[in-house]
Amino acid sequence: MTRTSPASGRSDAEPAADTGVDTQSAPETTAAAGGSIAQAGLWSDVWRQLRRDPKFLFGAVVVAIFTVMAIVPQLFTRIDPRVCDLARSRQPPSAQAWFGYDVQGCDYYANVIYGARVSISIGLYVVLGALVIGLVLGALAGFRGGWVDNLIARIADIVYGLPLILGAIIILYQFQGRTVLVVGSALLVLLWMTPMRLVRSSVIAVREADYVQAARALGAGDRRLILRHILPNALAPVLVYATISVGVIISAEATLSFLGVGLQLPSISWGLMIAEARNYLRTSLHLLIFPSIFLTLTVLAFISLGDALRDALDPKLR
Repeated sequence: MTRTSPASGRSDAEPAADTGVDTQSAPETTAAAGGSIAQAGLWSDVWRQLRRDPKFLFGAVVVAIFTVMAIVPQLFTRIDPRVCDLARSRQPPSAQAWFGYDVQGCDYYANVIYGARVSISIGLYVVLGALVIGLVLGALAGFRGGWVDNLIARIADIVYGLPLILGAIIILYQFQGRTVLVVGSALLVLLWMTPMRLVRSSVIAVREADYVQAARALGAGDRRLILRHILPNALAPVLVYATISVGVIISAEATLSFLGVGLQLPSISWGLMIAEARNYLRTSLHLLIFPSIFLTLTVLAFISLGDALRDALDPKLR
């Protein structure tokens, strides 16, 4: 006999309605999506903490101002930095020229403003290039392992043997015209190894995680596994390194220009200004002070951003 439920009016013999949900695959789908859900929660927590961190706020404001200065220097000065008058050579700051004049009689304030473009461009070019190389080689080495990992690791060890400044001097001495691209490329050759190792270690740590194995069981290929499930977990330490490294690279460029092996005239950079100012420290101190202040603020801002990001990403420091 068939009984009818008084609550629903449906007999016990009738099949249950098809809800369209595959209860067998739901746990696997949830496991495969676990990495994305965890990442979304992580970055939400990171952003919430960064907004309350004075170091992040200081660094973000200074970097934003200097980036706008580098992209659109005309917003900060309407004076052409290459319009010079030798009659005004090394005159001190005044109401007509806030930062005074340089050796050629050019407005020093305009030169400092336009110098931000070269210095920040080199820093961003080297960091972005190192990130691309590091992400590709690090993911390949960590995911594949074996002889691929050994080959990439040995090449990185060889390059690590060259100190940054000494290696850059050796490379740059091979070029007559040392432009922004040449100086940036020389630094890039010597700085891709650290992001590569950070990515490699992160990939090795997460490639056997449950959500990666679940995605593999659902048919995800190597490319999807790397791009969607592995690399997002490797970005945190790389971002911290990259943020701090921008300031380090800007300092390295200034050091190379100061030593006479970096950028060459007619380029305008803070390093070149400081190099020129060393001959006039006793008589024209303003030639050293103003580019040094801008250089120091830029480096400090990027380091503050990196420190704040590191603190936000480290659960032990929350």
